[in-house]
Amino acid sequence: MTMTKADLVETVADAADVPRKQADEVVQVILESIITALRRNEKVELRGFGSFRIRQRGERTGRNPKTGEQVHVPPKKIPYFKPGKHLREELLQQ
Repeated sequence: MTMTKADLVETVADAADVPRKQADEVVQVILESIITALRRNEKVELRGFGSFRIRQRGERTGRNPKTGEQVHVPPKKIPYFKPGKHLREELLQQ
């Protein structure tokens, strides 16, 4: 089972007793704020939940799985999420 953005919006709307359109705007602002901070290479820390940051992957030599030919894979930035202590503890209780 997967929770989608629409499911999250519905949960926020029900919990805050606000219209879905307003809840969608709130969720969108939160997500855009996280993206904007990561673009500026800032760490986003949500106490108890976890933190988001950008990791730099170095360049490497990979292989084309179809032909086996070696290919150059350039360096790139990837988002990384590290769960917080409270989240880890909550997941262990299940």
